[in-house]
Amino acid sequence: MLIVPEREIAPLMTRAAAFDAVEKVFAAMAAGDAYNFPVVREALGHEEALYGFKSGFDRAGLTLGLKAGGYWPHNLQARGLINHQSTVFLFDPDTGRPTAMVGGNLLTALRTAAASSVSIRHLAREDAKVLGMIGAGHQAGFQLRAALEQRDFNKVIGWNLHPEMLPRLAEIASEAGLPFEAVGLDRMREADVIISITSSFAAILGADQVSPGTHIACMGTDTRGKQELDPRLLARAAVFTDDVAQSVTIGEAQHAVGQGLIAEADLTELGAVINATHPGRTSGDQITLFDGTGVGLQDLAVAAAVVELAVAKGVAIEVDI
Repeated sequence: MLIVPEREIAPLMTRAAAFDAVEKVFAAMAAGDAYNFPVVREALGHEEALYGFKSGFDRAGLTLGLKAGGYWPHNLQARGLINHQSTVFLFDPDTGRPTAMVGGNLLTALRTAAASSVSIRHLAREDAKVLGMIGAGHQAGFQLRAALEQRDFNKVIGWNLHPEMLPRLAEIASEAGLPFEAVGLDRMREADVIISITSSFAAILGADQVSPGTHIACMGTDTRGKQELDPRLLARAAVFTDDVAQSVTIGEAQHAVGQGLIAEADLTELGAVINATHPGRTSGDQITLFDGTGVGLQDLAVAAAVVELAVAKGVAIEVDI
């Protein structure tokens, strides 16, 4: 079995490689060539942590495995560790034997950012100019950098429950030569693309705080009970997702479906747009929404790519188990 430690990931995996891997996974899922297994996601009752497993099998890429990990909200302040902790395990689909163990912390941030970035490429208006950010935690920076590569934005606006964290996003915007402004949620009406990436369990963005034509990538809701958006916003939008079953159970759509505002049949896999079996955005004033729940196949795809690169560069550790 090969081990690729967390410390080796950054030099190996680029945003472009993560984007390519995630886009291919979405396409394979929509074509029926790859599928995710049911997610296990539970509160531990210890350290207020959420822990679980995401797994799946890609027949086209012959990738089988799982990601184990979750969210420890006190890590950063109490231990100097990032709050999201995870590890990816890969298996040989022909024999079931373990083939690799890969540090999953950076990969999780990269694949999550890649997923929203893929949604922006395929669903946002081509003339989008203002990018809105809701959330300024560890993953927000990855989201911002990836999004800025998809459209010719000329401004970034941001909101966070703790506004003292927003300067880190301002620095990233400045690196890209763009102005940044901290705003109230009502100012999100100015945004052409909005990314929400929080750990909220209560709606943040209201249905009347989004303008026609906006694309929203809702990336923080991945557990039963979590919520970032007013459910009425999903009723206003064309809703796309990485995985419909996850979206209605642990994603943002769980609330809108539960309240009868939309039905499961109203959701479309983003991969169908990538494969050109669905038109995606149909007008300039249509609100499009991507419910990014985070699927195990994304983790497996980026981990498999990292293993190949690690072997080529001689940094993978081989162990006999």
